[in-house]
Amino acid sequence: MILALRALGVGDLLTAVPALRGLRGAFEGHTLALGAPTWLTPLISLIGGVDRIVPVDGLGPAALPAATLAVNLHGSGPESHRLLRTASPDRLWAFACPAAGHLDGPAWDEEDHEVQRWCRMLSHYDVAADPSDLTLRPPAAAEADVSIIHPGAKSPSRRWPVERYAAVAGRLRADGHRVLITGSDRERDLAVRVATRAGLDESAVPRTDLGELAALVARARVVISGDTGIAHLATAYRTPSVVLFGPMSPARWGPPARPQHRAIWHGTRSEPGDSPGPRVHPALLAIEPDEVLAAAREVTGATAAL
Repeated sequence: MILALRALGVGDLLTAVPALRGLRGAFEGHTLALGAPTWLTPLISLIGGVDRIVPVDGLGPAALPAATLAVNLHGSGPESHRLLRTASPDRLWAFACPAAGHLDGPAWDEEDHEVQRWCRMLSHYDVAADPSDLTLRPPAAAEADVSIIHPGAKSPSRRWPVERYAAVAGRLRADGHRVLITGSDRERDLAVRVATRAGLDESAVPRTDLGELAALVARARVVISGDTGIAHLATAYRTPSVVLFGPMSPARWGPPARPQHRAIWHGTRSEPGDSPGPRVHPALLAIEPDEVLAAAREVTGATAAL
C-alpha cells in the first residue's frame, strides 16, 4: 500500500491534487491511501484514484496502517515525518529533514508555490506530476449562475472587512446578479452580517455541506473570496474568481495564470506583520470594493470570450 499524508484543510488538499494523481499514475495496481480528515471525504471522492481514506486530522497520534511506501505531502517535518514512520514503511518519500533523521529528498524551499512544491518533491523520486492537473470531477447538480461571496477565512488577518464585502454584494445585486454569501457553520454569523448589510435576506446565506458547496462553485458565475479553500474550488472548476490576498502572497497560494482568475495583492515580501494575527492585514485593507468589482467584470468577461 502507498500511504500519502495531507492532514490539513480544503485549500491544502486541492493544491496537492497534481501530486496525488502523479502517485496514482506511478503506482497503478497498488492501493493508494490518503491520511486526511474524514470531513474532506466529499472532495477526496472528486479527485479520483484514492482507494482509501485514513482518518488523520493534524499531527497528533493516529492509527496508520502498514505501508510499503509513505509519502509526506503534509509538511517539511519533523513531526509529519515521524508520524509516517509509525506506519513502518519500507521507504519514506519526503523533503530532507535532518531533525527527523531523513537525509534523502530535496531541500525545502519556503518560497515554492504550494502546488509546485509537491510536484517538485515527487520529481526527485522520478514521479511525474503535472502542476496544471487541478480539475476535480463534476459534482452533483446545483443552482447555476449564482455569484458567490465568501467572507470567511481561518485567520482573522485574511478576512476583508464586512462592510467592503457587503458593498460588493450590493453592487452585484444591483447589476442583476443572484448573490449568495457562503460560509461554514462557524462562519454563518459573519455571512449573515454581510448579507444583512448588503440588503439581502437570510435566503442568500445557504447552509451547505462541502459537497454542496463544490456543486455551487462548479456552476457559479463568479466567486469572490479571500485566500481560503473556496478559491481553490473555483480553480478546480475553472470558475471565474477574484481572490483577495493578505498576508500571504499569491506567489505562494494563488490561482494559476488563467484569464478567468484574478488575484489582488497590494503587499510586499518584506512587509512587517506578515504572520497571521487578530487584525486584518494591511495588504487586504489596501483593496477597495471598486477594484474587486472591476476584477469581477474582467474575469466573467474573459470566460464569456473563451
